[in-house]
Amino acid sequence: MPVQKVLVVGGGITGSVLSLALARRGVDVDLVEISPQWFGVGHGITLQGNALKALRAVGVLERVLERAVPFDRMRLRRADGGLITELLTPHTGGPDLPSTAGALRSDLQDALCDAVYAHGVQVRLGVSVERFDQSAGWVDVTFTDGTRGRYDLMVGADGINSAMRRLIGLSARPRPVGMSIFRVVAERPAEMDCAEVYYGGPRFKAGYSPISADRCYAYLLDENLDTSLVGPRAPLTLLRERGAGYGGTWGEVTAALPDDTAVDYRWIEAVLVDEPWHRGRAMVVGDAAHACPPLIAQGAAMCMEDAVLLAELVTGDEPLERALDHFMCRRLPRVGMVLRNSLQLAEWEIHPGTPGADPARIMSETLESLTAAA
Repeated sequence: MPVQKVLVVGGGITGSVLSLALARRGVDVDLVEISPQWFGVGHGITLQGNALKALRAVGVLERVLERAVPFDRMRLRRADGGLITELLTPHTGGPDLPSTAGALRSDLQDALCDAVYAHGVQVRLGVSVERFDQSAGWVDVTFTDGTRGRYDLMVGADGINSAMRRLIGLSARPRPVGMSIFRVVAERPAEMDCAEVYYGGPRFKAGYSPISADRCYAYLLDENLDTSLVGPRAPLTLLRERGAGYGGTWGEVTAALPDDTAVDYRWIEAVLVDEPWHRGRAMVVGDAAHACPPLIAQGAAMCMEDAVLLAELVTGDEPLERALDHFMCRRLPRVGMVLRNSLQLAEWEIHPGTPGADPARIMSETLESLTAAA
């Protein structure tokens, strides 16, 4: 029997897409988000074709593309800005969609939030799950505000540091990859028409992507610095110091940043739950189940694919247990491949000159394999 009432825990990209996908299939959805405010924050995001395909499946693609910047290539540059090569990027979402689009995370999340409300999802902010009990037929949930609910399925979509993963008894934990990332949103130069990556400088690499008509997202991949720096307000002077040695458009973008620019700095972590993501009628998806370094720009796409496929399978004719097993058979090999290849790229970035290193081949093979249906 298809599920009729589902609890989604976490209102980020994964939880929002899942809530929409379920609601559009007639499911009664409750969405709880621990933050008391629900809106898009943060830097830019790269949405490859398979992510755009998922957004189309839940009806928000047109709105996202109104402000996003589609492009079908990326350029590799030397640290001084000189061109190495230009690569066409595969259409992982099919030939009728852009191969890539850069977007502001707030634009994407705002579109998802509005659609979630418009489709009748019951959203509760400042609330999460305290505990749950389940039987063969349902999950009884006690929330942190003392209220309770009964559901056919409970899905944790609460990110890489998922509390739901621990709550349902999954042992996987995030681990540092060995690199960190500075991120800023900046003014977009007129000549910036696609993503570009700078190699051969003093850090692992630098890059940027256009994300709106007048904004771009710039980043610097570095070694892990002191943990006291981690957060949304790292010093701009530190970004400039660590990025000294990169010229071209990247150097111009960072030099023009206002002194009050918000610089987000994070250690990059990875996690993979390599066992079933469900325990009975409780499960996790998205970054709570798998999160990888951003070197192939597939993190958001993998999360959205989870959401769309899960909604399809649990509203089908199969019993829930069989539907969840089917889901795992389709998702684990795919996300595992993306994670392994992303970690391999990170290893080669950290240890340049490794014999046999071939990042271009790994990236090309990964994206080509993702042109197959999720």
